[in-house]
Amino acid sequence: SLATALTLVPMLSSRLIKVSAEPDPKSKRLTARLYFAIGKILSTIELFYKKLLAAALDNRGKTALIALLLLLAAFVLTRSIDSELMPMSDEGEVRVSLDMVAGTKLELVDQKMLEAESRIKDMPEITSIVASAGGGGWGSSNTGSLRISLLSKSDRARSDQQIADEIRARLGAIPGTRVRVFAVSNNRLTRVMGGGGGRIEIQVRGHEMDEAYRLAGIIMQHVESVDGITDVNLSRTAGAPEDLVIIDRVKAAELGMSVQQISATLETVLSGRSAGDYLDHGKEYPIMVQVKDADQMPIKELLDLSVSNSDGVPIVLRNVVSTQSGESSTVIERVNQERMIDVSANISGRNLSAVIGDIQNRLDEIPVPIGFSVEIVGDYKEQQESFRELFIGIILALVLIYMVMASQFESIRDPFIVMFSVPFALIGVSLILFITGTTFNIQTYIGIIMLAGIVVNNAILLVNTTNQLREHDNMKLREAIEEAGRRRLRPILMTALSTVLGLLPMAIGMGEGSETQAPLARAVVGGLLSSTLITLVVIPVLYSAFEGGLRDKSWSEK
Repeated sequence: SLATALTLVPMLSSRLIKVSAEPDPKSKRLTARLYFAIGKILSTIELFYKKLLAAALDNRGKTALIALLLLLAAFVLTRSIDSELMPMSDEGEVRVSLDMVAGTKLELVDQKMLEAESRIKDMPEITSIVASAGGGGWGSSNTGSLRISLLSKSDRARSDQQIADEIRARLGAIPGTRVRVFAVSNNRLTRVMGGGGGRIEIQVRGHEMDEAYRLAGIIMQHVESVDGITDVNLSRTAGAPEDLVIIDRVKAAELGMSVQQISATLETVLSGRSAGDYLDHGKEYPIMVQVKDADQMPIKELLDLSVSNSDGVPIVLRNVVSTQSGESSTVIERVNQERMIDVSANISGRNLSAVIGDIQNRLDEIPVPIGFSVEIVGDYKEQQESFRELFIGIILALVLIYMVMASQFESIRDPFIVMFSVPFALIGVSLILFITGTTFNIQTYIGIIMLAGIVVNNAILLVNTTNQLREHDNMKLREAIEEAGRRRLRPILMTALSTVLGLLPMAIGMGEGSETQAPLARAVVGGLLSSTLITLVVIPVLYSAFEGGLRDKSWSEK
């Protein structure tokens, strides 16, 4: 656009723009009426601005104080605006994850999946349901999932989150199951596809897993009591049933048997053991020795097997081993080589920052044993890291903008005056986010970074024009300030309104998935409007203070 503005626009202007006489005021043509109507509106705006600027220059201290109070009010208002990593968008899809006790037969899981389908298939917003019972990849036989496609956003009255809430209520009463419902959004599609955790994740770290499991259970109960929390889940659930075979080393040694000999016998019975290879026509086939139907052998029969000791005397296994029934963990997770249990949850009807605040208050009430740590991760941790990096980006953008202006103005003071227009954009940003209920998120911060480069343009026009009038036309300071404001009012309003109108459809949030981009547009629109209106008054006042002195009563004659 810069190259076009410097080359193509001047050429087209010389060819296409023609100077014509002013239309006859008595003409009844539509173009003439429109011309005079717009001219009358702009003249009224210019007259109002002239009086406003004169009053501001006559009361520079009060003007600066009002601007400062507005800025402080904006900072206070930002405390009432929630934050999140990314805005949730309505993608028209809901996922359901169904878990049963480890070891549940696939046939029973399939029955529960059919029951779940029958409970929700009459909902009018649902267009299709894809069900999957049993695990593949990371899944297991005791799990199932539903992929529910919805009507387009414009064809339904409820949001995907409201539909997910109803689905959760309908499926919550299925006996023997744990149901989690996710409204699929762009920033967690991968996590949902994997059937993973929710937007909130709390890691409990420690080497003693039984104590960590107890602590995670307490945290889970506290998290469930927070308003807006749904689908609370533990990453470590009840494992598959197993029988532990414990070798009595003392008895084995007294009977002339080694631990390796006993374990090798058990391995041969249950898993099989290589007995060499069979060679047939140049091909080798491994020979495995194993008890027939060993996986279905009762534990009592296994203990009745005999093993010969070092003297060749057969010893029954039950004389040297004992069994203990228990459960095995289906998943073992570690973070930085430390065992970890993850407590995950989803959010419904509230923003991330508000829920995190309540959860943190609950966690502060829980005593954490020595050697254990509790940390909130997931979207919250990503949000903190992203916001920190974006804040650095904003500071870097401001420094670069100042350096560019300093080189162009060949002055340190004039760019400093121009930079005062940036913080006043926060007034409009905070106000429009508060009114529309929009959160601070990554898109909002990107919009603020864009604002830093946009809002200084208006102040540059005012300061540059004022300098030219003082240098080339030898105008007094106040006269140059007022004349610069009058001359640059229309270009400033034109550029600001054209940008605002161009972003208005995005700010309104038209179309599916628009929730993701709307915060960016709203931040730019609000910041540009407030910065433009305040800049037209405050920048001339600041310019007069820097050039003529704040207490010098004869500043206007300089």
